Amino acid sequence: MALDLKNLSFSRQILPIAALLGLIAAAIFILAGMPDRDLSEPGREPPRAPEALADSARVAGSGVVEPSSETIQLGSALSGLITGLYVQPGDRVTEGEVLFTVDARAARAQLREAEAAIAEARAQIAEARSTQATAASQLELYRNVEDPAAVSRAEVIRAEGEAAAADERLRLAQARLQAAQAHAGSAQTQIAQLTVRAPIAGQILAVNIRKGEYVSTMGASAQPFIEMGQTDPLHVRIDIDEEQAPRLALGEPATVSPRGAADRQVRASFVRAEPLVVPKRSLTNSAAERVDVRVLQVIYELPETDGLFRVGQQVDAYIAAEGAAK
Repeated sequence: MALDLKNLSFSRQILPIAALLGLIAAAIFILAGMPDRDLSEPGREPPRAPEALADSARVAGSGVVEPSSETIQLGSALSGLITGLYVQPGDRVTEGEVLFTVDARAARAQLREAEAAIAEARAQIAEARSTQATAASQLELYRNVEDPAAVSRAEVIRAEGEAAAADERLRLAQARLQAAQAHAGSAQTQIAQLTVRAPIAGQILAVNIRKGEYVSTMGASAQPFIEMGQTDPLHVRIDIDEEQAPRLALGEPATVSPRGAADRQVRASFVRAEPLVVPKRSLTNSAAERVDVRVLQVIYELPETDGLFRVGQQVDAYIAAEGAAK
């Protein structure tokens, strides 16, 4: 049957069809925009309190694993070229072991110059002492002459002047020796500073320099040259919200688990509480986390766990509250 365009009605034919098409488009749009309500496993396991504190008052906090010595950041007292690098991340070193060296050729040249000046000053001292002894003997001889006519007054005055000059030359030579020795000591100090040694026995955590690089002490460095610390045992620094700090039972052990592994909990022993409440710096990236708070930092010692915890790792911790400690 052919469509009669002359008898086509907008209100009875075209408008209902347009409305039906609009309803179909709206239904498709709504269905396509509906969220996916399929259940899925969380990206990481959320933290949970230990069974011992599940039904009792507790305080929760987040923390960061650190060396028991805290992290020691090492640099160089003097600028220069790295001529030797003797450690890698993970190495264990003893106290006093050489970590890296900076080019010391200029300082060694200064030391050789100072040693030459020392030798020269000592020769001048020997010469001045000989001259002083001669002048003193001549003066004493003139003064002991009994016959005034034998030695004129002018000769006595000249001998006195030569003796005084000899004394001054000796003092000058001794001053030059002291200056040369000070210069040598300064050069030796610079040479010692250009050899960086481990301040304690511990583990190398990070090495941010390479052999052949030029390092500068001018300005603020973006990162330390070497980071190290005592990692046996490890400590964990736990941040307790200042509002929860009064409830904390200081001295009680803490239950600590790695971030995202709440099923692997260990018991950490109390070490100390920092006396200063500080602004929160360690962030967990949680959407509900507050950053405009101050925290009490509590230090705990972790047991040996065969690599479960590493320096810089974030952890979750639960500690008994006052009145719930057992």
